[in-house]
Amino acid sequence: MGSRDQFLLDSYSATVTQVAHTASAAVAHIKVRKPPQRGNAGGQGSGSGFLFTPDGFAITNAHVVEGASELRAAFVDGTESAARLVGMDASTDIAVLRFESHPSAFLPLGSSAGLQPGQVAVAVGNPLGFDFTVTAGIVSALGRSLPSRGGRMIEDVIQTDVALNPGNSGGPLLDSSSQVIGVNTAVIPSAQGLSFAVAIDTARWVAGELMRHGTVRRGKLGVQCAAVALPRRWVRENDWPVATGVRVVEVVAGSAAARDGLRSGDVLVGCDGTPLAQLSDLLKRLAGEGYGRPLLLKLLRPVAGTLTPFYLTVSPGG
Repeated sequence: MGSRDQFLLDSYSATVTQVAHTASAAVAHIKVRKPPQRGNAGGQGSGSGFLFTPDGFAITNAHVVEGASELRAAFVDGTESAARLVGMDASTDIAVLRFESHPSAFLPLGSSAGLQPGQVAVAVGNPLGFDFTVTAGIVSALGRSLPSRGGRMIEDVIQTDVALNPGNSGGPLLDSSSQVIGVNTAVIPSAQGLSFAVAIDTARWVAGELMRHGTVRRGKLGVQCAAVALPRRWVRENDWPVATGVRVVEVVAGSAAARDGLRSGDVLVGCDGTPLAQLSDLLKRLAGEGYGRPLLLKLLRPVAGTLTPFYLTVSPGG
């Protein structure tokens, strides 16, 4: 092995070790007890979660805690705590818990907007009952979509090659600075090297809604979308502050979007005077204070081979 390869390996090892050391104290092994229900014997389950505030609020996956009659959290220092469900959102597979007692450590939430394929990603969780396991890899792709248990598509999902197994669900995906960039949520059992995390920009606003209201109030446009790069010339000529927009992949027949004139191929670049750089920006406009209000969308529409600016007012359904 050459000296440069040895240096890179040592640097990589040092980075992963530092991230694991920083994150471990804030990661919880979530222990779940579920009561018997019709067609379900109940029993116990487990997953992962992580503290993201100094006063005991934690993020995990909705599917980890759904239907639980009792929740407990165990930490790497050997302590345990009762946990209370603050709220959950099946549409993004995000839930917020509050721990009665907890370590002082918590993880800062980073940003998923600037992620690049190839950058280091580290997961800490509790796969298959093996407590506080660290795995690492890279961000493989961005802007993926996954079906949620709530029936919607979870958009803007991060794909990685980080090794995940049942029990990792709800744990943090971290960058080299020990900031959370995603919430690990799914693996494909028949595939190797494919795992997925809900982008932290989505998880952050969902957690905020759950802490304020116990639920996420949403308007419905009836579209499937994906983040795309905007034409550089258009960005430059319009002095546009962001380099990405949200492309409409599909418009559901009979939806608010179809009724008000949105089309497949439209690229949404602004809403009510605010740039839309990624899907989470649009979701924020449909939820919270914007719930139930008409949206003034700025978009670029393919016309005769060029992207032409349009404005549309869309009234989301409930």
